Amino acid sequence: MTRRHLAKAITGVAVAATAALALAGCSGAGAGSAGKSGGTLNVLMVNNPQMVDLQKLTADNFTKQTGIKVNYTVLPEDSLRAKASQEFSSQAGQYDVATISNYEVPFYSKNGWLLSLSDNVAKDAAFKQSDVLKPIQDALTGSDGKIYAEPFYGESSMLYYRADVFKDLGLTMPANPTWDQVAQLADQVKQKEQGMAGICLRGQPGWGQMVAPLTTVVNTMGGTWFDDDWNAQVSGEGFTKALNFYVDLVKKDGESGAPQAGYTECLNDMTQGKAAMWYDATAAAGSLEASDSPVAGKIGYAPAPVDQTESSGWLYSWAWGIEKASKNQANAEKFIEWASGPDYAKLVADKYGWAQVPPGTRTSLYENVDYQKGAAAFYKQVETAIDSAKPNDPGTQKRPAAGIQFVAIPEFANLGTDASQQFSDAIAGKTTVEAAIKSVQAEAQKVGDKYKK
Repeated sequence: MTRRHLAKAITGVAVAATAALALAGCSGAGAGSAGKSGGTLNVLMVNNPQMVDLQKLTADNFTKQTGIKVNYTVLPEDSLRAKASQEFSSQAGQYDVATISNYEVPFYSKNGWLLSLSDNVAKDAAFKQSDVLKPIQDALTGSDGKIYAEPFYGESSMLYYRADVFKDLGLTMPANPTWDQVAQLADQVKQKEQGMAGICLRGQPGWGQMVAPLTTVVNTMGGTWFDDDWNAQVSGEGFTKALNFYVDLVKKDGESGAPQAGYTECLNDMTQGKAAMWYDATAAAGSLEASDSPVAGKIGYAPAPVDQTESSGWLYSWAWGIEKASKNQANAEKFIEWASGPDYAKLVADKYGWAQVPPGTRTSLYENVDYQKGAAAFYKQVETAIDSAKPNDPGTQKRPAAGIQFVAIPEFANLGTDASQQFSDAIAGKTTVEAAIKSVQAEAQKVGDKYKK
């Protein structure tokens, strides 16, 4: 696992080609013997590194094979989510395909905003739907059992650390670190390594920015947003412990500018040698190990830190969904069959190296000897993290809705984003943790009361 504006857009609303596109030169999957079909697609996409690679590869591959041109609108995650929410809820038809996640799929599909992919894409033998990792496929399936999005990449979360710095400082990363151990290591690095933060943790407001990693800490420290009866638990012992721990760790040993630091900023800090550790999405491993990365070969990988639970990694996927109102549904399906198909990995590998292949999508990728060699530093860790994620049982007690780094209800976009602003302010010293908890508890209870009724 950025979404500040999405919150307001989504709350209150009822609330991804493929082997047949043999990338060396045959016609695209879904195109059949007809060959190029032509046309134009409008794709709304988040600006993560893997998507930028896709954008660069499209014209010489997908468009060359199918004749279909793709116009990309590439936005930061906050803006992307706000735009997607407005687009899909209004069914404006401006975009044919968009990157959405396993958070949106249940609500979008239930509201009739997404085209089911079960009838064509998932049934295409060349697409090999059964090859998609089950935890990811399940996360992109609607309550009616139909598949509504195909993964471009899937992820859990893990702890990155500078193995070379740890060695120089005589520090050892435990095989399965606890958060207390991580805090101690961060403090030692901060004291001994001038100019390097002990750890980078997201402090940027957004339910998918700061709240994502924070909520995994809440889960493992015995807290939850709601108990099984929809009573808000933000002021509970576990949540309070986790928030105090998170804020204190960032303020004491974290990155500079933490209240504005999200996924991208922490990735940059880690790549540029400004942080010794970083807890975040497993998808970042490819960027850290890229051929042009200054820290390639210097990074160590550990499971998501824990406290009271055996594991704490999240489960997330950036995936392709087709707007129900799209007038280019057939071409949109061809695009998904290419971008999420089994052959796309080799296309990326030939251009950028195996380490940069979008991870967490297919069994065949993790069985691929070339991938195992090119992504040797992290591939097994990522696979294990995804397999061990528990979206229906992420903490120490029962809860009324699924989700690890979020609560799977439409209202959480608004609640999480508003809460994150106050939590971020606590890091910045603009408010106290106590005041933030009191305010967010009241807001969360209003959401809980709605579900009680």
